[in-house]
Amino acid sequence: MGIVGAEVRMPLGEPWRVGRRPYGHSALSTAAACLKGFYLHQAALGVNAELGKRLDNSRLPSRADRRRSFLGHTTTSMPANPLAPAGLHRRHPKMLPDGARDRLLETVNTARDRLVVCWLADGGLRIGELCGLHLVDLHLREGAACGECRSPHLHVCHRPQNPNRAEAKTKHPWRVDGGTVTGGLIKRVSPAMVHTYFDDITNEYPRDLTGHGMLLVQLQGVNSGQPWAPVAARRMLGRAGNRAGLGRVRPHAFRHSFASAVLDAADGNLLIARDAGGWASAAMVGEIYGHVDVHDPAFDAALRTVWGEGR
Repeated sequence: MGIVGAEVRMPLGEPWRVGRRPYGHSALSTAAACLKGFYLHQAALGVNAELGKRLDNSRLPSRADRRRSFLGHTTTSMPANPLAPAGLHRRHPKMLPDGARDRLLETVNTARDRLVVCWLADGGLRIGELCGLHLVDLHLREGAACGECRSPHLHVCHRPQNPNRAEAKTKHPWRVDGGTVTGGLIKRVSPAMVHTYFDDITNEYPRDLTGHGMLLVQLQGVNSGQPWAPVAARRMLGRAGNRAGLGRVRPHAFRHSFASAVLDAADGNLLIARDAGGWASAAMVGEIYGHVDVHDPAFDAALRTVWGEGR
């Protein structure tokens, strides 16, 4: 199952299905169901009965299982398959599945696409903000000339005249003085974001074909070098998500996951989350993201204290 899903590398480092697309999550689940049925049939014939017993498992029904049955109260158990790949776990329906960033980075094909995944995940950027960035907006070295942030950062500037029609939602005042951008929404940049930027600029960015100065450009076709539209970025992420077995990946899911991660790291400090993501107010962050996981140990401990189980 690992080999056909390209999770196991062969001795030369290449996946077994070299030159062909590896099986996705749905295909692996179907193959596992067929394999389990084969082994159960063999066990019924008296061949390797012990393996048949180990595979003949069941699990509790999920909400989706109850909906499919139409009579949820009659569904008490569902068949389980140890051979099937593990399902995706999401803390919230609008967030990315666990490990999605790493799986997407392994799946995308270009340095530009790796930049998109990394910048959405580490920067909490909206897709319009990312596709609307110009190279002059990026101050990726310590002590930039703008003097507004000592650490590597970028300036999100609202430009309604961008040729790819990508524009930032926030409209903070900004200006250009002597070729240096000041103002706008300032966002810190991670080392991984800096690395993917230089990887893209030095290896793929067609400088001789661009005159617009935008960060994300098309790499192939008659429009090579032209600004990359947000709809193209969305489609790229959708295709990459399907190849990685994550289902359809939406750009805004990165922002939801970023906000939740910042809140966890900051012990629920809404002001830190507000400034990290560029929200208008801390109250908005609290209303949208200020929730806890019902399976969190701290949540469980708090309830048990209220219930008096610790007395």
